[in-house]
Amino acid sequence: MKILFISHNRLGDAVLSTGLLQHLADRHTGARLTIACGPAPAPLLALAPNVERVLILEKAPLAGHWRRLWRQTVGRHWDLVVDLRSSLLAWLLWAKQRRVLRSNSSDLHRVRHAAEVLQLSKPPEPKLWLRPEHSRAALALLPPGTPILALGPTANWGGKQWPAERFSELARRLTAPDGLFPGARIAVFGAASERHTAQPLLDGLPAEQLVDLIGRIELPEVLACLQRSDFFIGNDSGLMHMAAAAAIPTLGLFGPSREELYGPWGDKAASVRTDRDFEDICNDPAYDYRKQDSWMSTLSVDKAEAAAWSLRTRITEMEG
Repeated sequence: MKILFISHNRLGDAVLSTGLLQHLADRHTGARLTIACGPAPAPLLALAPNVERVLILEKAPLAGHWRRLWRQTVGRHWDLVVDLRSSLLAWLLWAKQRRVLRSNSSDLHRVRHAAEVLQLSKPPEPKLWLRPEHSRAALALLPPGTPILALGPTANWGGKQWPAERFSELARRLTAPDGLFPGARIAVFGAASERHTAQPLLDGLPAEQLVDLIGRIELPEVLACLQRSDFFIGNDSGLMHMAAAAAIPTLGLFGPSREELYGPWGDKAASVRTDRDFEDICNDPAYDYRKQDSWMSTLSVDKAEAAAWSLRTRITEMEG
């Protein structure tokens, strides 16, 4: 069976829909899967079961990326085309079955929304995969010993970034002798291009606790390192969704985005937002998505710290 799975451009959206890939692998044992997606999630999606090839959708003028994908796929007879991008392409290919997701105007969480494409009443949880070499690399970077607090201080837009100085203060509190993770190592994640954004955080952490992983490892190794972490705190980002998919306690920080749609998914995940709700922020006369100014300033360190303690307590009670 040949399946074409058209996924997302952004990392976070792609991660939230990965449960569908596992569902297809479980339902169609031995199927040969072709994935089309943006460059960012490609290294992770390539590790899904039964993947035969990954086609990179790099945006081109005048929808050139869609024409290129059509040329790459039109010569095959597909048994199933699953299109999460609501594109015309699925209707231009020879396919026995097509499943095209309706536009994302839905008020459902994006995991539930994605499940609609296969008419699944119970949405499959996001699922990511690793090879043994990725786990070995993570073990070398984060050897056993003291707990690991993972931080994701960046996002794809400056408006969603909590001030780095507050990340630093929160990390110091949580790893203090009376904190949630006394003496824990602090692993900081991000892309190489985001180092300047995270630098105030790096500068504000004790050198003996800091594990600086910004731009130093590829996404599969990032995932493996997250799996070795005890707790993750980060902005609304693809990294946040990776942490939740890794099934570690994940606290997402929200302001100019909607946690009811994009919050981290899972029993071990929670969100905390600014004192201003999404509508209040977006209706502010000064709001401009083209600018990089943070809209996270009304989220205090006290509130974020309380949310971390609350999540840890909930998980302890759930597992106890």
